[in-house]
Amino acid sequence: QVQLVESGGGLVQAGGSLRLSCALSRSIFSIYAMGWHRQAPGKQRELVAGIDSGGATNYADSVKGRFTISRDNGKNTVYLQMNSLKPEDTAVYYCNAVYNRYEFWGQGTQVTVSS
Repeated sequence: QVQLVESGGGLVQAGGSLRLSCALSRSIFSIYAMGWHRQAPGKQRELVAGIDSGGATNYADSVKGRFTISRDNGKNTVYLQMNSLKPEDTAVYYCNAVYNRYEFWGQGTQVTVSS
């Protein structure tokens, strides 16, 4: 069973930065499209950023220019660099891995941005 473990969440002031990491184990990382999603209280989970196996990226409009997704296939890890954080970025952040019909999720990491 594929495992995804996120880390790097925490409490930060508005305007600050955080870098989230998500390590994949028990499978071949390079074949997966990876994504970061978030869910704020009372809201639906939404895609924040994605990166496919070839390195192509896409972002939600709300984070373009502030967040950067990247992957290191040698370390089986995907990252989300978050700059210029806003209180509305507060949420639980989840990473996922997709390959064909298979999809796996991490347990989530809390990001709280204070004003």
